[in-house]
This record gives sequence, C-alpha cells and structure tokens, in this order.
Amino acid sequence: MSILSRRNFLKQSFGAGATLLICGTSSTPRVFGANDRVRVAVVGVNGRGGDHISGFLGQPNVEIAYLVDPDQRVLKNRLEALEKKVEGKYTTKGVADVRRALEDPELDAISVATPNHWHSLMTIWGAQAGKHVYVEKPMSHDIAEGRIALEAQKKYNVVIQHGTQSRSNAGIAGLHKAIHEGKFGRLKVSYGYACKPRNGIGFKEPSDPPANLNWDLWRGPAVVDQFHGNLVHYNWHWFWKTGNGELNNQGTHQLDMAFWALDPTVTHPVRAMAIGGRFQWNDQGETPNTMFGIAEYPNGQYVFFNVRNVNFDGYQHQVENEYYFEDGGKIVRGQYYAKGSDQGEKVEVPAGEVTPGGNYGAFIAACRAGDPAMANGTAYEAHHSCTLGHVINNSYRLGVKVPFNAKAGRFGDNKDAYEHFMKLHAVMSEGVGVPEDEAEYVVGPWLSFDAKTERFVGEHAAEANVLVKDPNRPGYEVPTLDRL
Repeated sequence: MSILSRRNFLKQSFGAGATLLICGTSSTPRVFGANDRVRVAVVGVNGRGGDHISGFLGQPNVEIAYLVDPDQRVLKNRLEALEKKVEGKYTTKGVADVRRALEDPELDAISVATPNHWHSLMTIWGAQAGKHVYVEKPMSHDIAEGRIALEAQKKYNVVIQHGTQSRSNAGIAGLHKAIHEGKFGRLKVSYGYACKPRNGIGFKEPSDPPANLNWDLWRGPAVVDQFHGNLVHYNWHWFWKTGNGELNNQGTHQLDMAFWALDPTVTHPVRAMAIGGRFQWNDQGETPNTMFGIAEYPNGQYVFFNVRNVNFDGYQHQVENEYYFEDGGKIVRGQYYAKGSDQGEKVEVPAGEVTPGGNYGAFIAACRAGDPAMANGTAYEAHHSCTLGHVINNSYRLGVKVPFNAKAGRFGDNKDAYEHFMKLHAVMSEGVGVPEDEAEYVVGPWLSFDAKTERFVGEHAAEANVLVKDPNRPGYEVPTLDRL
C-alpha cells in the first residue's frame, strides 16, 4: 500500500467515523474558512509546551487563546513571556484546568504537552468538546486508553495529530514509501535506537507539594498518592504510573518510524519481549536505562529496539533508525549496504507525501480543512506505534532478574536478535563496566498479543492484561468505549 493509498484509506476510515457524529456528539468542530483565525490552548507549558508556544506563534493567523498549567509559577512566567511576544495583538488567558478552556465555544484546538498520564484523557476530552488536538508523544500511557482516543477521533471527527516530528519529513516519508514498494528488497527488521546520555535522579523523600502546584490537577488520572520532588517537573518519565521510560519517551519517535517502515497492512505485533535493567544509578527511578526489545508481526517482520542511557567515555549517541532486508542488505545512517559489502551508497529516493508546513503548520492546515487525514501522524498511526512500545514495556515489567551475562538473552533461534543483543551487552560490559554475574538483567517473558481484541493471550496473559489499562483516580476516569 503506497503512502497515497494509505492516506485514502485513512480518509475512508475517518469518513466512516463521521457518520457516528450524527448519532449524538456533545460538540462538533467549528467550521471556518482558510483565512479564519485558529484559536489554540497550549496545555502543560513548562517543558515541551514552550516549543508548542513557539511553534504556534510562528503560524499565520493563529491565536494562543489559553495557557493551561497546574503550576501557578510556571503559568505566570509563560504568560508574561507570551504577552511580550504578541505585543498586544491578543490577550491570552491563563487557567489551571483544561476543562475551563474546553468550555469556550470559540476555542478551536488544544495542544497537549503534559506528562504522559494525561495525554489520552485530554485528547478524549478535547474530541468530545469538538476541539482538534495536537498531542505530544506518546498519545497514550497504556494500550486501552490509546484505543479509546482513536475511537474518540473517529466518533467526533476532529483532527488529532501526534507530536512525532518525523511524520512531517518528506524525505523520511519517501524512504518508507520506497521500502514499502520493495526498492531494497523485502524488509526483515526495522530497528530503532534511543541511545542518549542521561543521569540518575537520586532519591527524594515524600513531602507536601509546593504551594504553587495544584497537586490534584497535576496527578489527574494517575493513581499517585504521595508527592515527592522527583515527579515534578521532568523525572515523572522514569516512574510507571506517570511515564513510560525512555522506550516511549524519546523512543516514541524511533518506534513510530520503525512501525512506519513495516508493511502498511500490519497493525500490532503478535508477540514481544524485552531484556534490560537500570544499571549503575542506584536511584529512585523504576524504568530501565538499558533495554533490548523485540516484537514480531504476523507477516514475519520484526521491530528491534535499543535503549542506552548510561553515559561513559566513548559513548555512541544513537537516536536513529536502521533497516535490514531479507537479502542481507541494510540501510544504516542514510547509506545502503549490499549483502557482504562494507561500502555504502547514499540512499536517494523521491520525496514522499506529507502535509507541508512542518508539524505545527500541518496541524493548523488540517484544522482549517477539517480533514483528519491531513495530520502528519494521525491517531490511527499513533495508537499502533505507541502500542508497540507498550507491549515491549509490559514484557519488561513482568520480567525476572537473572545474572548479568551473555546467556541472559532468550530469543530462541532468532540469530539476528541475539547478534544485536550481544552488541548492547558488550557496550554495557566493556564500555559502562557492568560486572559480569555481579549485576542483574531483568528478562521479560515472551508475550503473545491479539491484534483484534488488543489483549494478551496464552502464557502470562493474566498478569499482562492487568497492564493493558491503568486504574484512574475518581473524577479523572478515561471513559470506556460504551460511554465515549
């Protein structure tokens, strides 16, 4: 299926969803002409929200109508900085609760840059209010809420765009189109890396939240009882109730590209596993700083993924994707290598189809057109690439500890997986200096996954299905499909 035909497929899917609109939506998107102003609320303005503000400021005839954040100090500072930039062209309101912004009938869209545990619920609330949604990666914190966000998009016929900037890159779109068309032979392994240095976070004792923070709103749907300083404002990434670790943090971009390169007919993997650990840091964080993940699809294609965050002299930064083909060829760092050759040739392919304007410009164009299929990174694509990460993470979370050595990897007769795991193991053993048999890997089980039901099946299904949907706090429940 080509990129063009895939977009046509998405348009047909969104069109089918639009028929549900007649059956009773709480609100519908405002219809406006190509030159009408688009009013946006940016939600979560401390970190990535700053980029969202800059991105929408750069779009013609776009007004940032609201800034939303539960931290009064952060909100005040961002409002003051924005007022200087807009120079009186319009007034931006500051509110702590996104629901106040969603009540505004003249608001067209929300842009979500909150912690992960809020992404899907705000996306769903936005859709129910008839607002278009730009949502940071990952769109979902768990598998089930991602499905509900996708169904909300279809029911309410709003634009939802996933904050994966590579979807706006025509060069990457062209490469994946060429892979789909078999230019390099049949793809065997689509490989992503999220290997960037990070540091340990130490320990923070439980305490009262600071006076400037609305702790109830910050937690929202996440069942987190006690505040500690490692949650706010960034290190929530490394706790399972609020984040998804590096795999579905930075790794979401590379997971999305890995999924994008697969045959467009596949949806979810049929099985997956992970091996890794949180080495050296001895801190409060829960998620792995080192991981090798593997997912198998029903057509025999694989996604491999590598997370390495522990810094050391000679650390190789790798935030990238590689592609391995059945005939032994591969694409590494923009070079194609034929089987057995160490001489690469620059990959040159025609540009692919994307909505122009970059990720923010494409989103605004899709909103003006009222066309969800124009989004560079639709809810459909977001749900499937995020679920890929969730399934791998769930294997890790069910893992058992074994001695740190080369025998820890359990890949059956998959020689490719063993080869790439051994590269990671060598880095951790020889580069980082993790002592053989004196530290421990966490080895996750092979989990089988049913793409139709989006549930785990077979061995370990009972405990894995517990992780399909996070519990939510009262007042912040992600709706079930029958209550959408």
